[in-house]
Amino acid sequence: MEPTLEHGERVVFNKFVYIFGEPERGDIVIIEKPVKNYVKRIIGLPGETIEIIDGELFINGKKHIQSFLSLDAIQQTGNYGPIVIPDNQYFVMGDNRGISKDSRNGLGLIAKEEIIGKSELIIFPFSEWEFTK
Repeated sequence: MEPTLEHGERVVFNKFVYIFGEPERGDIVIIEKPVKNYVKRIIGLPGETIEIIDGELFINGKKHIQSFLSLDAIQQTGNYGPIVIPDNQYFVMGDNRGISKDSRNGLGLIAKEEIIGKSELIIFPFSEWEFTK
């Protein structure tokens, strides 16, 4: 998830937020898989069509600006799709697009039940305290 979350940072995750609501685009979530957990950003929601053309994200045919990404990350995103996201499924990507294992290449679509928390706050190192965005 670099550069949003750097190696060695410690983050508080809210494990109750999705009991009362649904994941939203842009949420940084923890995903529970059998072998290991992953931290990724929600990009696509159920019912949406996702396509990536030359690094640019399109949702339902409209270009979507990803202001949290650097130009390098956008250029490393490549091409993908189109794919229609089924009910109760989410499309996720890491912010370090060139090397991220995510919905494009290994994790596949993520069921809501696999999302076990939302990132809320970076708490370590202490000089880096801030809400995640």
